[in-house]
Amino acid sequence: MKSKGMVYLVGAGPGDAQLLTVRGAELLHRADVLVHDARVNPELLRLAPASAQILPHPADTPAAHDKLGELLIHLAAGGKCVVHLQAGDPFVFGNGGELATRLAAAGVAFEVVPGVLPFTTVPNHAGIPLTHRAHCSSFTVVTGRPDSSPAGSDIDCAQLARAPGTKVLLADAQHIAPLAERLVAEGLAPTTPAAVTCHGTAGSQQTVAGTLADLAAHASRAGLAGPAVTVIGSVVGLRDRLNWFESRPLSGRRVVVTRARDQAAPLTRLLQERGAEVLEVPCIRIAPPTDHQTLVEVIAGLNAYDWIIFTSANGVTSFFNFFFKAFDDLRDIGGVRLAAVGPATAAKLTALHLHVDLTPKDYVGRQIARDLAAYESLENRRILVLRAEVANPELPKLLEDEGAIVDDVACYRTIAETDDTNGAAARLAASGADWVTFTSGSTVEHFHRRFDLPALLQRFPQLRLATIGPETTQTLAALKLKPAVEARPHTVEGLAAALERAQSRSRKA
Repeated sequence: MKSKGMVYLVGAGPGDAQLLTVRGAELLHRADVLVHDARVNPELLRLAPASAQILPHPADTPAAHDKLGELLIHLAAGGKCVVHLQAGDPFVFGNGGELATRLAAAGVAFEVVPGVLPFTTVPNHAGIPLTHRAHCSSFTVVTGRPDSSPAGSDIDCAQLARAPGTKVLLADAQHIAPLAERLVAEGLAPTTPAAVTCHGTAGSQQTVAGTLADLAAHASRAGLAGPAVTVIGSVVGLRDRLNWFESRPLSGRRVVVTRARDQAAPLTRLLQERGAEVLEVPCIRIAPPTDHQTLVEVIAGLNAYDWIIFTSANGVTSFFNFFFKAFDDLRDIGGVRLAAVGPATAAKLTALHLHVDLTPKDYVGRQIARDLAAYESLENRRILVLRAEVANPELPKLLEDEGAIVDDVACYRTIAETDDTNGAAARLAASGADWVTFTSGSTVEHFHRRFDLPALLQRFPQLRLATIGPETTQTLAALKLKPAVEARPHTVEGLAAALERAQSRSRKA
């Protein structure tokens, strides 16, 4: 029996992907088809299954809305789980009401999932409460055209000027001047505090404040353009004390994360919490090693080793993927001791309930050789080094110099990632960034092959480079480049903190 289709009209919220509701995220995870409008944050599209069909929303015209309704009905008739994702909320200043009416008339089952509303969220992120006991207890929200164009104004400025409390306009920044002129003409004081925000809730959010009389001039000087939220009223004066979002250390800075897509989240989160606009441009992805057989043979003979050294979290994941194809019991790893280069690698082993016997005090390969030699004599100790297919030969040599018998075995390889599913690579190429972060030599190499790093730096002189540690810095040096900062400790936490310190220094300079 063919299953009945279902349409979910989901609000994507004001822009920040993290402000999607839990229900919205759940539905995206199980969508067969995702239809989205152009203003939706492209990061949200990644929540859909790899098998989902993703369709961009038609243009915002009445004819396009009719076609969209027909499309949703057709997809549902085919038994699909269809998610229509639109910016903001489906039933507030959107076409969700019309779509729901069409679906109901066609007998298609649907659910409406509210979105976080931009006219409250954006002022919140600008440090402007819409109501405040000392200022007002109401607010009015309008959207439309305040100008005197042939199409006529959509806003009753006389009524808006008389309305008590805060006034909120959802319109392009270019509409500020005609709105202010008409409100003043209708009796609102030109000295009334006002503020306008563009790119609200995103890392690139920008707000300027002034009065009704001079806000348009301030916005023009700041280069504000496109969709904006304008707030008018005495509550704007609270922004100086409550501007939490734009006061964060990396606010207004665009930072590129080059890690593999499935590993980018921890660094992205740390940067976003500091206020950065993050472009995830993964330049590598992890693949099995070219030579499977050597790794399989090593796994079969693990009891011959005294130590296993893991140099990355990728190595842990890849090794145990192969291990559990040969064994179904973790105890088959035997009594071998484990060493991990860095806390992230150690955490991967600990998550498997394995004890890590040694983590070097400095998270680089050469340090683990020194620390192992201090831990015990390495004379005739058999050591298995598990790492990437192409790696620095320094670590095995240092261990051999201490008398160890070393097997240097690749358990994964890094290959180029060229997909641009979220459009971040195109945005970087078009308008640059403030920082590019590198967490391994392979991210440097593959990023350079994709973008020509020296040429990119020449096109965007403000662009600075940051590395996670000396081995990554060494790869940059091969291109005759130096990072502006190198993390210490050599972790993603250290990298985010290093950017924060560098940004603080530049503001004081």
